[in-house]
Amino acid sequence: MKDLNKRTVNSGGELTSRDLEFNLAEAIDFIENASMPLHRVNSSGVIIWANRAELNLLGYAKDEYVGHAISDFHVDPETIADILTRLGNDDTLYNYPARLKHKDGSIKHVLINSNVWRKDGEFVHTRCFTRDISEKVMEEEKHRRLFEQLQESESRLRLAINSTKLGTWDWNSGRGKMYWSAECKEILGLHPDAHISFQEFLAQIDEADRSQVNDKAETIINNSSTEPVDISFRIRRIYDEDLRWVRIQGSIFFDQNGRLNRFIGTMLDITDAVQADQQNAHLAAIIASSNDAIVAKTTEGKITTWNSAAHKMFGYTSDEIVGESIMKIIPEDRKDEELHILSKLKNGESVEHFETKRLTKAGTLIDVSLTISPIRDYNGSIIGISKIARDITERKREEKRKNDFVAMVSHELKTPLTSILLYAQLLIKKSGTVQDDTFLNMSSKIEAYVKRMISMITDYLGLSRIEEGKMNLQKTRFELDHLALEVIEEASLISSKHSLELVSSEGVWVYADKEKMRQVLINLVSNAVKYSPQGGPVILGCERVAGKAQIYVKDKGLGISPADQNKLFQRFYRVDDDQIKNISGFGIGLYLVSELLRLHDSQILVKSEVGKGSVFYFYLDLD
Repeated sequence: MKDLNKRTVNSGGELTSRDLEFNLAEAIDFIENASMPLHRVNSSGVIIWANRAELNLLGYAKDEYVGHAISDFHVDPETIADILTRLGNDDTLYNYPARLKHKDGSIKHVLINSNVWRKDGEFVHTRCFTRDISEKVMEEEKHRRLFEQLQESESRLRLAINSTKLGTWDWNSGRGKMYWSAECKEILGLHPDAHISFQEFLAQIDEADRSQVNDKAETIINNSSTEPVDISFRIRRIYDEDLRWVRIQGSIFFDQNGRLNRFIGTMLDITDAVQADQQNAHLAAIIASSNDAIVAKTTEGKITTWNSAAHKMFGYTSDEIVGESIMKIIPEDRKDEELHILSKLKNGESVEHFETKRLTKAGTLIDVSLTISPIRDYNGSIIGISKIARDITERKREEKRKNDFVAMVSHELKTPLTSILLYAQLLIKKSGTVQDDTFLNMSSKIEAYVKRMISMITDYLGLSRIEEGKMNLQKTRFELDHLALEVIEEASLISSKHSLELVSSEGVWVYADKEKMRQVLINLVSNAVKYSPQGGPVILGCERVAGKAQIYVKDKGLGISPADQNKLFQRFYRVDDDQIKNISGFGIGLYLVSELLRLHDSQILVKSEVGKGSVFYFYLDLD
C-alpha cells in the first residue's frame, strides 16, 4: 500500500497536483470533522460556515444555522455586539465567555477564541473556535449555590445562637483541652480573653446541685453511656458570684478502650425561664386557692381555664365547662350585656366591679361582681380575656334587707312629720291673729325644717327604690320657672346668711317628673347653701341654651378640687377636707341627683374652683 504520508515530487522538486488535491481534501476533512466546534462569520455578522462539531454543540441542522445572523444565537445582545466590534477593530479574542442558545431552549456556556482573516486589508471572515464549558459552569454554579446555602445556614445558626444566647463548648479529655464559645464565657461571667478548665467549671456549680451533677457524671463515665446528656443546675458566675440556672446538653464520645475521650455540647442560661416557671406556679397556686372564680376565655368567648372556686360558684367542673361558650352561664336576658363587654375588651378596655347576674348549673340566678381584663401577648395583641367573678348574692340580700328597713322607717317617720307639717302650716295661718312676730317666724322655721326632714327621708326612699330598680317616673308638662320659684322660697326659710336668687327665662316648659325635678333642685340648692358656710349669693338659673333647657345652681362657696369632682356623684362619697368636717350630710344627695337625671336621659355636670365656688348644671329637652 502506498504510504499516504509520503508525497511524490516532479523533477522540479514540486508536489504534483494529485498530491495537492489530496492535501486539500485532507485539510477540509480535518476541519469539517474536527472535535473542536468552528465557524466563520462575515463582516455583516452572518454565519457563512460551521463544522459538524459546532452544529452538534447547538443542535441545529446546517440550514438552520448557516446563513443566519450570529446574534440570533447569542443569549446576551451586548456580548455579541462587543465581540463583533472587537473583531472589526482587528482584536484577537482569547477565551471570551459567552452564552449561546441551544435548539432545545437550553443555554450553552462557551469560551470563544477568534480573529479575522483579511485580504488586501478587507474583512473577509472570522476564524472562530468555540469551546463548550457548560458542565464546568454548571458545576461551579452548583458549588456556588451550595456555598451560599452553607453561608445562609451558618448565618441562620449564628442568628439563632445570638437570639437565644446559646453557648457551645468542647472538652477533649484525651488532649486535655477545653473550648468555650463567647456565649459560654458570657454565661459563666468570664472575660472574652479569659479561660477556665473543665474542673474549674465544675467548681462553679452551686453546692446545692454539685452532688447531683457529680452523680450524673460518674454514671456516664462508669457505664460508658453514649446517650445524650440533658441536665439543669445552678452555677456561681465567676466575677460576681451571681447565682444562675444553666441547662447543659451534649454528646459523649469514648475511645476503643471505653475511656471518656470527648464531651461536646451547648450551654443555655435558663434563669429567667426558671423564675417565670416559679412565678407561674405561684400564680397557679393563688388561682387554685382563690375564693373568687377566675376564668379565662378566648376573644370569641370560649372558656379555656376554670378554677375550683368557679366550680364551687357555678356548679360546673373544669372538664364540663372548658371548651364551652361563656354564654352557658349567662341568663337569657343578659346575652346582649356579655356581647357588649366582649366588644369593649377587644378594644383593650377593662371592666371593673361590674355587678350583674349569672346562671349556675342548677339553674339558679346568683348576683356577681365581675372584673374583666384583656390578656395580651408579648407584642401587645389581645389573645384572650380573664374574668374574676365574686359571689355577692348574700351582700345583695343584706342590702335589700337594709333598704326594706330604711323604707319602713322612712315611711313611719313621714307619717308623724306630715302631721307636724300640717300643724305648723295651721299655726302660720293662725299667726295673723297674734300680735307677736316671733310666733310667725317660729312657725315658719318649723315648717321649713320639717320639709327639709321630709326631703331627706324622700331621698333615702329614692335611693332604696333606685337600687331595687323600682323608681318610676310620672312625667307631665310643666313650666320650670314656677318650680324653681317654689324651691327658692322653701330654701330661703332655712338660712338667713345667704341671698337666694332666681335667674329665669319665662316660658321654659319641659316634659319631666315634676316631683323628681323638685328633689333634684332642692338637693342642689341645699348643697350650695351648706358648702357656702360664710354665706353669700346662691343663684338658681333656668334658660334656653342650644335648643335645650339649661338648669344650674351657682354659689361662691368652698369649691371642689378636680380629684374630688371625679368622685362627687358616687354613692356615699364625701369630700375629705378639714373645712367641711362639721358640715352634716351622708353623701347621697348628689348621687340621687345623678341617678334621677339619668332616668331623664340627662346628666349632672360641674364646674368648680377651690375657694371660688361651684356651678352644678344639667340639660332637659324643651317641650
